[in-house]
Amino acid sequence: MAIDATMPGTVVSAPAVQSSSSTTTTSTTAGIADNFQTFLTLLTTQLQNQNPLDPLDTNQFTQQLVQFAGVEQQLKSNSQLESLVKLQNSAQASQALNFVGATAVVDGKTTELTKGVAAWGINVPKTSTVTVNITNATGQTVFSGDYKMAAGDHQSFVWDGKGSDGTKWPNGKYTISAVGKDADGKSVAVSTEIQGLVDSADLSQTPPMLSIGGQSFTVDQIKKVVLPATLPTTE
Repeated sequence: MAIDATMPGTVVSAPAVQSSSSTTTTSTTAGIADNFQTFLTLLTTQLQNQNPLDPLDTNQFTQQLVQFAGVEQQLKSNSQLESLVKLQNSAQASQALNFVGATAVVDGKTTELTKGVAAWGINVPKTSTVTVNITNATGQTVFSGDYKMAAGDHQSFVWDGKGSDGTKWPNGKYTISAVGKDADGKSVAVSTEIQGLVDSADLSQTPPMLSIGGQSFTVDQIKKVVLPATLPTTE
């Protein structure tokens, strides 16, 4: 059992993106366009069939022209909004694809034990004694331990797959829980993170979903991207 207080590699921030569906915009634009054409037809018919001895009142005509201009402007605004939504969705898809193959850090508790190694990140706001419990997929506690941890974020906690009684547990999903207490015995809010390879991006979802260790996350849930360390070269 080992605790490494530093996450490996270089870390870069992952910008978040918000999105919206273009379906509603398209339907709304079509409805306004239909109303616009109806309005134009009615206005033209009214002008063609007005009584020459009693023509349309100038104020009424001006008012209708103002309404006409307002509808036309609304159509243009909706068309531009639809284009912006499409551009935003395209940008989100491109951004999501850029994460595939990278190692990402997200808030979480469940990760995979692979080849005898499972790793989490622990965020401790102040020096505390942290009680760590690890459970398997059935909820059985397989490991427990108390650790003195200094204040700091992204502190790596690596489990070697051995239970508290020395039992070697098989590969699979394991969940960590961490509770902290300071020197006065007061509770300290401790949070956990998982780190894993982004193996795919589902672009059929809005927003796109990234798969990390069999779990789905949105781009804005990614806290960091850990780049592989550059190995020194020898001549």
